[in-house]
Amino acid sequence: MARVKPLAELIESCIGPAFAAQGFASTDILAAWPEIVGERLARYCRPSKLEWPKRRRKDAGTPESGTLVVRVEGVFALELQHLAPVVIQRINAHYGWACVSRIVLQQDRVGRGARAPSPARIDPAAAVEVQRAVAGIADDGLRAALDRLGIAAVATRPDR
Repeated sequence: MARVKPLAELIESCIGPAFAAQGFASTDILAAWPEIVGERLARYCRPSKLEWPKRRRKDAGTPESGTLVVRVEGVFALELQHLAPVVIQRINAHYGWACVSRIVLQQDRVGRGARAPSPARIDPAAAVEVQRAVAGIADDGLRAALDRLGIAAVATRPDR
């Protein structure tokens, strides 16, 4: 019987060549991007390409650092420009060697495919039922949390 393979192994073999064409050794930088730059900034920027300097024949020793091209939403370009030294340091720490020496920003839309979710509708009768269900809980924090959970559970989205 064949061994079940993790999805990560299959994805790497499928899209690995496309990433190699852009200068990336693996898909790891996209997966680790939110860890490297933080969740907030990762929503507005993505690594696009890693450009390596051309090798000279006599310089076959240690590899030179590359330039990371990052697509960034216009409103966050200035913030990323100021944070570039920190981002470079975090990338290099993540990989364990100085693989990136410079970041080039490319203003573009990052989250084109995602659209804002439509607002949820809450049936007033269901909201009252949720409030009654949690009314007997003595702990204020727990009651509030369960109330929010109940409201989220009974809410309906018009597009679904």
